Amino acid sequence: MEKTVKVPDMSCQHCVKRIQKSLDESQVVATVDLDSKSVSFNGDESVAIEAIVKAGYTVEK
Repeated sequence: MEKTVKVPDMSCQHCVKRIQKSLDESQVVATVDLDSKSVSFNGDESVAIEAIVKAGYTVEK
């Protein structure tokens, strides 16, 4: 089941790349969408959230 979280402080393509890189390093397959300021993924939510926070962003469920 796909889950989506909001990343309200994502504001540019640099943010998208930074978040995507952190997710990739955590082996989370995800779609980072700047327009909706969200990340959609399948798998363990805690791992995905940890990767986004590690990249320096806040997460809203």
